[in-house]
Amino acid sequence: MAAQYSPLRCLELFSRYHRNPSLKLRNQLVQLNAGLVRQVAYRLSRQCVEPYEDLEQVGYLGLIRAVERFNPHQGTAFSSFAIPYVRGEILHHLRDKSSVLRIPRRWQELYTKGKNIRKQLHLRLGRPAKEAEVAQELSISLDEWKECQSILQNRALISLDINISHSADYSLTIAETIADVQIQVKQGLEEDRLQLQGAINQLEDRTKAAIESVYLRELPRKEAAKEIGISPMTVTRHLNKGLEQLGLLLQCQAA
Repeated sequence: MAAQYSPLRCLELFSRYHRNPSLKLRNQLVQLNAGLVRQVAYRLSRQCVEPYEDLEQVGYLGLIRAVERFNPHQGTAFSSFAIPYVRGEILHHLRDKSSVLRIPRRWQELYTKGKNIRKQLHLRLGRPAKEAEVAQELSISLDEWKECQSILQNRALISLDINISHSADYSLTIAETIADVQIQVKQGLEEDRLQLQGAINQLEDRTKAAIESVYLRELPRKEAAKEIGISPMTVTRHLNKGLEQLGLLLQCQAA
């Protein structure tokens, strides 16, 4: 059974793991964040024929890689960092197994019928048929017809190098139209960092100094205490107090 998730517990464990990695700490972090794997695996299992349990197991490989690469002192949320790893691992697995989307039989029949209707309308009208005209002949809404086409046309893997530009002045491939995943991840991490820093700035001065010294600058508590001008025991109290307040502040920001 997975351990109950706790943001504050994760922050503490990640700081310890970053200073001194161990299999025990890594496994604890994987257990605490198992919900991320279940979330991604469940969503993808509804789009493919692979069993949920298989996707979940593969997803844990991505979670382990994320735990090993995560730096807690960059001020970013682990969930934003880890989900691309988990999702990427599962998608690689699906591509390797050539899994296909679950497509309702009704849509398969509509798609085939629609292609025939399109040809008939072209001959009858003397011009390419409009999507709305095909949908009307099928007695379905335009939105459903578009969705049906999108699913059926994209179920097969296609090359990202296919040129989709109709201009003679320049070429444009499918790959060039896809947003850079790394840029999206970095943007998300930067937003998380700013949120965390904003929450830290709301702490009282000594609590803020304790959090930044121990968790961000990785100073030993004795050294942090000497720098702040308080005892190590007081540093510990400020850390406990600060982590609790940060949890509440971040929850308010997310609400």
